[in-house]
Amino acid sequence: MPVPWFLLSLALGRSPMVLSLEKLMGPQDTARCSPGLSCHLWDGDVLCLPGSIVSAPGPVLVPTRLQTELVLRCHQETDCDLCVRVAIHLAVHGHWEELKDEDKFGIAADPELEEPRNAFLQAQVVLSFQAYPTARCVLLEVQVRAALAQPGQSVGSVVFDCFEAALGAEVRLWSYTQPRYQKELNLTQQLPDCKGLEVRDSIQSCWALPWLSVSADGDDVHLVLDVSEEQHFGLSLYWNQVQGPTKPWWHSNLTGPQNITLNHTDLFPCLCIQVWPLEPDSVRTSLCPFREDPRAHRNLWRAARLRLLPPRGWQLNAPCSLLAEATLCWQAPGGVPCQSLVPPLSRANVTVNKTLELPLLNAHPNLCVQQVSSWEKLQLQECLWADSLGALKDDMLLVETRGPQDNRSLCALEPSGCTPLLSRASTLQLDGLLSVVPLSDSLPLAWQRAARLGEQLLQDLQSGQCLQLWEDDLRALWACPMDKYVHQRWALVWLACLLLASVLFLLFLFKKDHVKGWLRLLKEDLRAGAAPRGRAALLLYSAEDPGFERLVGALASALCQLPLRVAVDLWSRRELSAQGPLAWFHAQRRQTLQDGGVVVLLFSPGAVALCHEWLQDGAAASAPHGPHDAYAASLSCVLPDFLQGRAPGRYVGAYFDGLLHSEAVPALFRSVPVFSLPSQLPDFLGTLQGPAAPRPGRLGEKAKQVSRALQPALDQLLQAPGAPGDCTRDGT
Repeated sequence: MPVPWFLLSLALGRSPMVLSLEKLMGPQDTARCSPGLSCHLWDGDVLCLPGSIVSAPGPVLVPTRLQTELVLRCHQETDCDLCVRVAIHLAVHGHWEELKDEDKFGIAADPELEEPRNAFLQAQVVLSFQAYPTARCVLLEVQVRAALAQPGQSVGSVVFDCFEAALGAEVRLWSYTQPRYQKELNLTQQLPDCKGLEVRDSIQSCWALPWLSVSADGDDVHLVLDVSEEQHFGLSLYWNQVQGPTKPWWHSNLTGPQNITLNHTDLFPCLCIQVWPLEPDSVRTSLCPFREDPRAHRNLWRAARLRLLPPRGWQLNAPCSLLAEATLCWQAPGGVPCQSLVPPLSRANVTVNKTLELPLLNAHPNLCVQQVSSWEKLQLQECLWADSLGALKDDMLLVETRGPQDNRSLCALEPSGCTPLLSRASTLQLDGLLSVVPLSDSLPLAWQRAARLGEQLLQDLQSGQCLQLWEDDLRALWACPMDKYVHQRWALVWLACLLLASVLFLLFLFKKDHVKGWLRLLKEDLRAGAAPRGRAALLLYSAEDPGFERLVGALASALCQLPLRVAVDLWSRRELSAQGPLAWFHAQRRQTLQDGGVVVLLFSPGAVALCHEWLQDGAAASAPHGPHDAYAASLSCVLPDFLQGRAPGRYVGAYFDGLLHSEAVPALFRSVPVFSLPSQLPDFLGTLQGPAAPRPGRLGEKAKQVSRALQPALDQLLQAPGAPGDCTRDGT
């Protein structure tokens, strides 16, 4: 049985959900005032003519706020229509002192004006109402004793009953005085439909309305329509976009109760459901239940695409409105992070499916647009000119800053920051100009490149060899080609290689007999089973304890002697800092599997706990992880392989004796071989090496070598106070 997930009974728009409505009997319009005011409603409607704003000849009453309430106007107890009650709040505009200057207003002496606070302030207030296809204007006369009126303060309100409107309609209200002393007030409101009100027994058009609920069952979403077996109704699924018209997705005419299933991949925040009986002038109910669904937001972000529109336009395409910030960034070759450029594209929310212009003078393949979602900070990057201008170029981006008296400074954008070209000082970043990711490991190399080629880059800029990408009054961006400097370096490399080849050839001529002997020994070694290149193995573990990291490091070092090509995050701290754990794992996993290698999951108490959290919640563990914890980042890709049956042949599991029991390994991961180390080392090593594994005798010798390398680190970890294996050894 599906579990009820979200009962769709909310009113639409900004209107609050109304449980029950007051009933007004009779068709007459009425008006009433708050204490201290007197009011009168003119008979019949008036023309809606606001006129121009005029100056107030002293204190006057003006409307300050509109407030609405939904009521029912009933002809009989079960024959009612939805009606909008409007409250107009009034205040005094102007000051009494303005009446003292009689010549200014051309007013003769008058006893009432000599004592203005004994007089009355009177206003004619117009209330205008529009709701397709209805338009009405009513006139209210309101007065208050001047002694009760304080300039700038509220004097009360007048309530009008009421304007009839259709269910689900959009109504617009205006209010102003005649003559008009200020800008008119306005209010737009979306009225609820039958689902948002307890009016099913009072409004006849709601009697035959199909009632709809939504429930979730695993990855599927069920639309349940509770109607009689013979009732015919229409059902439409559409994308309700803020910009532009709605986009229909699915429509059908149905009969009787229905249970319609949607896959979770079809959900979007703007996916709405509209249902109505197939009768003339029937009321339609529209509901959008997935606005806050995390799955819908993830689907929307995955469906978003950046698209280039020549010559300088770009567009973010998505089915729904997407809250995202766009920045322009410079993507250098080599897999380094794209470096954000605050100018020329400032951070701002982007309108979906709207063409935007890039204020650039010239295009470049290294210029990319980054989209950062405000929902979970997801990122989308597209190098818009990669297809038309080719692959990324090894160009240097120069940032020019212009000061007073034609002073200007230049710096070269590197992964470590912006290195000044006119100074040998340390690398700095220009405040407010660039947002870059500091990489301390690459700082010396970046400084050497910019400092070594600084003078040549300045000469290239002055001679017009650099391409200007953007400029304003204070700054400019230039792209300078580095091909010729790279070619110069390669020429020296080729020259050195030719020299080395010549030396080797001469040695071969003089030592021909020795070379033949070396080749014969190499051939015999290959026949004996030695592989020139071992199988790739990627080790994944949870970095929960320094002692466990030392144990993993000992295992990785021992496996390299088999030989195996081992990858582990302990040996790749620099790449992890540059790429992030998730990107590093993606690259290593793809390369390992492409080379026919295997991914090794090393289970520990912390790794098992993290797996259980993922399997139960479908999200990352709430506890913080270290900046280099590739295991936590990799679970989003490892778990789908096991859930979809792609793990056998690609993954191997292992745990260490004394740290974990075999029953502690989650059942999901037992679809692949799981070994206990070092007790099952021979089988573990044979599985890792695959078809290239040596004979059983030699494999046993290799297992003893690996065991001797592991045992000291394992003993040290087990003997340490508070070791991870303490609870496991006690059986708890």
